[in-house]
Amino acid sequence: MESLLSCEFNMDIACVELKFTDGSMIAIDTIAVENEVARNMYERSELDYLIYNDPRGYADIVLNGDPEIYLKTVTEYKPLDS
Repeated sequence: MESLLSCEFNMDIACVELKFTDGSMIAIDTIAVENEVARNMYERSELDYLIYNDPRGYADIVLNGDPEIYLKTVTEYKPLDS
Protein backbone atom coordinates (compact mmCIF):
# COMPACT_ATOMS: atom_id res chain seq x y z
CA MET A 1 0.00 0.00 0.00
CA GLU A 2 1.16 3.46 -0.85
CA SER A 3 0.02 6.67 0.80
CA LEU A 4 -3.61 7.37 1.59
CA LEU A 5 -5.60 9.32 -1.03
CA SER A 6 -8.97 9.50 0.66
CA CYS A 7 -10.90 8.24 3.64
CA GLU A 8 -14.64 8.71 3.85
CA PHE A 9 -17.82 7.11 5.13
CA ASN A 10 -19.98 5.53 2.44
CA MET A 11 -23.50 5.73 3.80
CA ASP A 12 -24.90 3.44 1.09
CA ILE A 13 -22.97 0.41 2.34
CA ALA A 14 -22.20 1.56 5.92
CA CYS A 15 -18.44 1.30 5.42
CA VAL A 16 -15.49 3.60 5.98
CA GLU A 17 -13.52 3.40 2.74
CA LEU A 18 -9.80 4.08 2.47
CA LYS A 19 -8.30 4.54 -1.00
CA PHE A 20 -4.55 4.46 -1.62
CA THR A 21 -2.34 5.83 -4.41
CA ASP A 22 -1.52 2.34 -5.69
CA GLY A 23 -5.22 1.70 -6.39
CA SER A 24 -5.85 -0.54 -3.41
CA MET A 25 -8.84 0.03 -1.16
CA ILE A 26 -9.95 -1.04 2.31
CA ALA A 27 -13.60 -0.97 3.37
CA ILE A 28 -14.36 -1.25 7.09
CA ASP A 29 -17.83 -2.60 7.85
CA THR A 30 -18.91 -0.22 10.63
CA ILE A 31 -21.93 -2.30 11.67
CA ALA A 32 -19.78 -5.39 12.20
CA VAL A 33 -17.27 -3.38 14.25
CA GLU A 34 -20.02 -1.95 16.45
CA ASN A 35 -21.52 -5.40 16.98
CA GLU A 36 -18.14 -6.76 18.08
CA VAL A 37 -16.79 -4.00 20.34
CA ALA A 38 -19.61 -1.74 21.56
CA ARG A 39 -21.28 -2.98 24.74
CA ASN A 40 -23.86 -0.21 25.23
CA MET A 41 -25.48 2.75 23.51
CA TYR A 42 -22.79 5.16 24.77
CA GLU A 43 -20.00 3.24 23.09
CA ARG A 44 -22.05 2.92 19.89
CA SER A 45 -22.65 6.65 19.98
CA GLU A 46 -18.92 7.35 20.30
CA LEU A 47 -18.15 5.12 17.33
CA ASP A 48 -20.91 6.80 15.30
CA TYR A 49 -19.47 10.21 16.12
CA LEU A 50 -16.07 9.14 14.80
CA ILE A 51 -17.55 7.57 11.67
CA TYR A 52 -19.33 10.79 10.67
CA ASN A 53 -16.86 13.40 11.96
CA ASP A 54 -13.44 11.73 11.80
CA PRO A 55 -13.51 8.68 9.53
CA ARG A 56 -9.71 8.68 9.30
CA GLY A 57 -9.43 8.56 13.11
CA TYR A 58 -12.02 5.78 13.17
CA ALA A 59 -10.05 3.77 10.60
CA ASP A 60 -6.84 4.31 12.55
CA ILE A 61 -8.41 3.01 15.77
CA VAL A 62 -9.93 -0.04 14.07
CA LEU A 63 -6.87 -0.98 11.98
CA ASN A 64 -3.97 0.06 14.23
CA GLY A 65 -5.33 0.44 17.71
CA ASP A 66 -7.61 -1.34 20.09
CA PRO A 67 -11.18 -0.01 19.82
CA GLU A 68 -12.22 -1.64 23.11
CA ILE A 69 -9.51 0.22 25.06
CA TYR A 70 -10.41 3.45 23.25
CA LEU A 71 -14.09 3.07 24.17
CA LYS A 72 -13.28 2.34 27.82
CA THR A 73 -11.16 5.50 27.90
CA VAL A 74 -13.61 7.94 26.30
CA THR A 75 -17.02 6.75 27.50
CA GLU A 76 -18.42 7.03 30.97
CA TYR A 77 -21.34 4.78 31.72
CA LYS A 78 -23.33 5.27 34.92
CA PRO A 79 -26.40 3.09 35.45
CA LEU A 80 -29.53 4.98 36.48
CA ASP A 81 -30.06 2.87 39.61
CA SER A 82 -26.81 3.90 41.31
